[in-house]
Amino acid sequence: MTERAHAAHAEGETGVWSGSWVAERLGVELAGDEALTGLLGLALRRNPKRAHLLVSNVLGKHVPQSPSVVYGHGVALGRRVRELLGAEAAEGAVVLGYAETATGLGHSVADGLGSAPYLHSTRRAVAGVARAGGFEESHSHATSHLLLPQDPALLAGDGPLVLVDDEFSTGNTVLNTIRALHERYPRKRYVVVALVDMRSPADAGRLDAFAGEIGARVDLVTTASGTVRLPPGVLEKGQELVARYEAPPVDPATEPTTEARTERTTEARTERTTEATTERTTEATSEPASGPTGGSPGAASPGSVERVELRWPHDVPDGGRHGFTAADRDRLESALPGMAARIADALPARARRVLVLGFEELMYAPLRLAQALEQAVGGDVEVRYSTTTRSPVLAVDDPGYAIRTRLVFPAHDDPADGPGERYAYNVAGAGFDAVIAVVDSAADTPALHAPDGLAARLAAHVPHVLLAVVPSYVPHASPAPQAPERPPMLPEPLRGPAFSSYAPDEVGWLLQDLSDVTLEAPTEEREEAIQSGGAHYAESLPVEYQPSEQYQELFHAALESSAGRLARAVGAVTEVVLTERSPRPVLVSLARAGTPVGVLMRRWARFRHGLDLPHYAVSIVRGRGIDANALRWLADHHDPADVVFVDGWTGKGAITRELAAALRDFEASDGVTGFDPEIAVLADPGSCVRTYGTRDDFLIPSACLNSTVSGLISRTVLRADLVGPHDFHGAKFYRELAGADLSPAFLDAVSARFPDVTESVDAHVKELLSADRTPTWEGWAAVERISEEYGIHDVNLVKPGVGETTRVMLRRVPWKVLARAGAGADLDHVRLLAEQRGVPVEEVADLPYTCVGLIHPQYTRGATGADGKAVTL
Repeated sequence: MTERAHAAHAEGETGVWSGSWVAERLGVELAGDEALTGLLGLALRRNPKRAHLLVSNVLGKHVPQSPSVVYGHGVALGRRVRELLGAEAAEGAVVLGYAETATGLGHSVADGLGSAPYLHSTRRAVAGVARAGGFEESHSHATSHLLLPQDPALLAGDGPLVLVDDEFSTGNTVLNTIRALHERYPRKRYVVVALVDMRSPADAGRLDAFAGEIGARVDLVTTASGTVRLPPGVLEKGQELVARYEAPPVDPATEPTTEARTERTTEARTERTTEATTERTTEATSEPASGPTGGSPGAASPGSVERVELRWPHDVPDGGRHGFTAADRDRLESALPGMAARIADALPARARRVLVLGFEELMYAPLRLAQALEQAVGGDVEVRYSTTTRSPVLAVDDPGYAIRTRLVFPAHDDPADGPGERYAYNVAGAGFDAVIAVVDSAADTPALHAPDGLAARLAAHVPHVLLAVVPSYVPHASPAPQAPERPPMLPEPLRGPAFSSYAPDEVGWLLQDLSDVTLEAPTEEREEAIQSGGAHYAESLPVEYQPSEQYQELFHAALESSAGRLARAVGAVTEVVLTERSPRPVLVSLARAGTPVGVLMRRWARFRHGLDLPHYAVSIVRGRGIDANALRWLADHHDPADVVFVDGWTGKGAITRELAAALRDFEASDGVTGFDPEIAVLADPGSCVRTYGTRDDFLIPSACLNSTVSGLISRTVLRADLVGPHDFHGAKFYRELAGADLSPAFLDAVSARFPDVTESVDAHVKELLSADRTPTWEGWAAVERISEEYGIHDVNLVKPGVGETTRVMLRRVPWKVLARAGAGADLDHVRLLAEQRGVPVEEVADLPYTCVGLIHPQYTRGATGADGKAVTL
């Protein structure tokens, strides 16, 4: 294949549908509008739980496309939204796009809508900018979405909210977003916009039902619609194909030139016409060129990387991460011709085919630069546009496959979720004479220019690489925010025996006592309300589980067998804290699972070092953050730098992320610095933190019960009619359960083993302090895989680990339990609970946790299937 033919295919100009390769081998079908095959191709996920990937030909992400085509599709959708809303309603609309894929599309929709301000979600936390909200993308390989508008009022109006994504597949992500935002900023109308609506018939009716649940109108605007028909066994076939066509690792020192690779690929394709050959993947990771990294524009030699100065307007944001207004749009439009002219002047004289390559979330700025360049050079130069991405996709060099080549390079913007691979698709071998790589200044790092970085990877395949850097917009500094008005003195912590069965010196509860308020609701009723968006889980309490005699026997047996192991983990995590965090830490446990661990850490510090450490318990609520008033009390009484937050265990790391985000918000709102978001946990099976006693997933007996092993305290409550702006979060003290209380017995059983484990703790701590404890977030990745494999599509309904699974069985409506094959006594109590509740336990050979609890997805009373439909048991 010639480079020109290769480039033509990438844009769908050869007459071969770029989904035919996958369709023929997997039996996948696109059914619906005639326009679908022009809009979409197909590829395979490199680690598929959904075998196929829809690849847009007009989005400008994976497939280089004319910038006028990409921009035109977004603007056309925006104009249709304006027609739907009417001019008056459109004037009050706000547009919200999704990171990373739809940031540019959403911005283009806002342009088509008119004067609507634009905001996109982001996976990049920005210091000093408070969150206005956030949500999880259930099937994403990447991290949580944050909403970081410079002006929080942007989302607080009552005009229509327009949500833009590249495709509307199941609808889960969009509906989860609307539910989360509606809870905080209710409004009467939403419009969902996507290039393609690919919902299944089962999902199609959910939008109307959801609108009825929240009492708002929800419309849908798309370019085309259809469905993906998947045959039985598609996952297994997809995995087999990925394994077959995935190229082995390439040694850069022996990687052939582009010309040799093209010749080799052509020969391989010829051989594929015979029965004796195997098709191959083109993995474009070649030895980088060693050309200069500086010099004057236009003087580039083959394989060189040069900079081009854009002179981006200092007062124009680089995108919609913090909001983009009509005034910003006007200033950008005025500056685009000049910036395009500077790029055109920097191009080599003989360049006839040029790619403007954007960077992950930075899609709109390079798109508009590419469009302006296209207009500036006229028909003399063919301009195309695409961006780099986080999405791992298999590359197969075949005319009927959407992803022909991939460049692989390390992340270069210090991402919040840690280092990892990034990709540029259909760039290598596509016949480009020059590439203009557009990044923001936060991503212009040494990693970008490293021998294996993006700049060198591009230079290995394209004769001329120009680097254009757009200044990363940081919201204008404003006067230090005033602390929220509050009473001159917050109340002192609650202590036992008036509140909890713990001794008064063991823990002080920064909570308010709601013991006299009826907060309990039946589990099924709570689950239905939570999943429908009618209530937050923290607004009520489950009915306290009353353990049977058999279950209590299991608890005592588990405590007897695990007390030594627990003591060793307690000692280890306490010693690490004392060594690395503070010689006199202030322990602040996250109520309530963290509280027994905090008490035990305090006891170890006294046993081993004679220290009498302060210990408090505070409330943190997923989706709502940590109790800000509790933080204010702590900052008034202690040095925030000495505070160490304590929890029982990690699952997928949701609370770890919640705490980090909440502390950033608190610093922005109150101006108080010094709180460290690193949580210390007894067990870290999810690999989410650096400070832990063990990373084994084993039974912590305090997870077996609810209040009767946690000082008779309920889980915490946050409800507007009970918790005012100057109140601590609430909780109940179940005095009436004193006869069944095992809290002191649990603490004493573990503490009694301290003398026996002292030597092993010392040895274990030496290993920990010398080991690489960098979080890998393996738990989060596992949860995402399980969510997709079991058709749940919501990571919040997947609870990994023994402790989280037990919580599912005691507090939620469980659907099933996944147990690692061969798991022993650690799961005896889970199996008993499953038997009592009629929940199936499925053994899984390669489960990374001892067990995983799955909350019933799409729960309504009477529903048992993953699709929410009732079936007969």
